[in-house]
Amino acid sequence: MKKIALLSFVASSILLAGGYKIPETSTNAVALSAANIAHNKSADAAYYNPANMVFMSKENHIEANLMYIKLNPTNYTNAADTVDIDAQTENFLVPSVHYVSDDINGARFGLSIVSPGGLSKRWTETPAVYSAEEFTLQTAEINPTVALPIGDNAGIAVGLRIVHSSGIVKSTAPIASRDMTGDSIDFGYNIALAYKPTSELELGATYRSQVDLSVEGDAKLSYTDTPTLITTDGPTVGNFTAFTGLPAGTTYTSDSSANVTVPLPATLSLAAAYTLPTKTTVEFVYERNYWSAYNELDFDYGSGANFVTNYVFGSVVNKNWNDTNTFRLGVTQELDALTLMAGIVYDQTPVPDETLSFELPDSDSTSVSIGGRYSINDKVDVGLAALYSMRKNRSVSAADNENGLDGEFSNSNVLLVSAGVGYKF
Repeated sequence: MKKIALLSFVASSILLAGGYKIPETSTNAVALSAANIAHNKSADAAYYNPANMVFMSKENHIEANLMYIKLNPTNYTNAADTVDIDAQTENFLVPSVHYVSDDINGARFGLSIVSPGGLSKRWTETPAVYSAEEFTLQTAEINPTVALPIGDNAGIAVGLRIVHSSGIVKSTAPIASRDMTGDSIDFGYNIALAYKPTSELELGATYRSQVDLSVEGDAKLSYTDTPTLITTDGPTVGNFTAFTGLPAGTTYTSDSSANVTVPLPATLSLAAAYTLPTKTTVEFVYERNYWSAYNELDFDYGSGANFVTNYVFGSVVNKNWNDTNTFRLGVTQELDALTLMAGIVYDQTPVPDETLSFELPDSDSTSVSIGGRYSINDKVDVGLAALYSMRKNRSVSAADNENGLDGEFSNSNVLLVSAGVGYKF
């Protein structure tokens, strides 16, 4: 029954935020593989380390970016070579805006509007359509921040995270189907530190709190009973006719509200940057994602869900995700009006073998990036950057996987291209 139930909308949003998170929400972040925590002179400091705002030039900074994202069509081939299917290619345009205020009585204020996670996964062939015929998420985060100096060499900042999420999940199996939509607005916070012990060395630390997504939506559920045996927490009880008195083959449908709370985990980033006499800056970032908070999904359906559909689609789904490490390295070279950037990042997947599924065929990845910014004059600059994420092939066996998968996922690479314009006033 759990193979039929699987996930609803909120599960989708969390999965995408974990395995397809979008840490690159600006052109500079794409160019540097998001290794811009300790060393940052641009408006996107408002998001990546708002404490750095106290060191920026005393004027208003604003930056607008547009990012193109392409997801390759993930391939799944089972061990018996009887299934060889591809997900759909996905293309997206994702905007972002970052703003840092002028000095106001010693304080600096920032505002970022970004998409911290999401994207989509769609399959058109069996068995993937049983759980992920359509799997789409949109997210937006509004993150206002304020920073204060601590002496001449340090800064501290705090911010509020306002996260909106919305999405659609559809699946079609021979005896069951679902069509779900939902959305939520939830809150968290972030804090940041910046310290410059020397003119060459810069240190940074940021913490983004856990946000509990309390999603509410609507569910259209359908299940056709069969003569096969089912089990509950007790002994085998036969098919649903034992409870309803209706004959096998009866179709049960529900139009119901649905809600569930799932944690979007906390993230800690520690960074150090060093600038050489050649105006070459090298930055290393260690990032810890606390995904172990995501243990299970427990759905709560409203009165519209009858006994059968509530049992089929409402059973608890084990997730048991792991905390993960991400390692980022970025290099910035200043050349008068031109600034060149490059980066590399290694990112671990939080998804264990036992709960891997078609909704998120995730794996460890290595990404490389390159980009640059050109100052047209003292007020305006433009930038262009690209990042390519290479995800490892992921094999799983039925003996280890609760969803019965026995095969290999491949070709899950991701391309990001970002263009941006900055303005000072």
